[in-house]
Amino acid sequence: MQIGILSDIHDNILNLRKALQVLQGVPVLLCCGDLCSPFIVDELGKGFAGGDVHIVFGNNDGDLFRITTKAAAYPHLHLHGELCDIEVGGQRVAMNHFDEIARGLAESMTYDVVCFGHNHQSEISRVGQTLLINPGEVFGGLTGRSTCARYDTDTREAHHLQIV
Repeated sequence: MQIGILSDIHDNILNLRKALQVLQGVPVLLCCGDLCSPFIVDELGKGFAGGDVHIVFGNNDGDLFRITTKAAAYPHLHLHGELCDIEVGGQRVAMNHFDEIARGLAESMTYDVVCFGHNHQSEISRVGQTLLINPGEVFGGLTGRSTCARYDTDTREAHHLQIV
């Protein structure tokens, strides 16, 4: 099973739309936080037709009330607060926004995959048997690169994808 992963949208609608096109066809999308404004929820809700979207909050998601209210209109959007702990494709997956917390989750050896964002730096690495994935930033304004990631639960391989 393919999983799409993105993070740090920071209100960049154009790049988000391109990311959703790049990830078209994946049945599950993970969003590691920093949507920022509530209108991004509509973009995710309408723009991702694949299946479930799992979202954790980042440090720049300011209007949680309106983000939560908007998400309720889309049954395939699932808000998990600060930590998402789910099973996807037979693997235990954790997701949060912060790199320090993600590394601690990986060190616990509880998860097959841990996804995170926050520092805007693309990363695919391992802590023991746990795969750590930072898809980089959709925003593109800090690193000059707009990226997302795709993870295959069958091969257990992840790849970064350039959005623009």
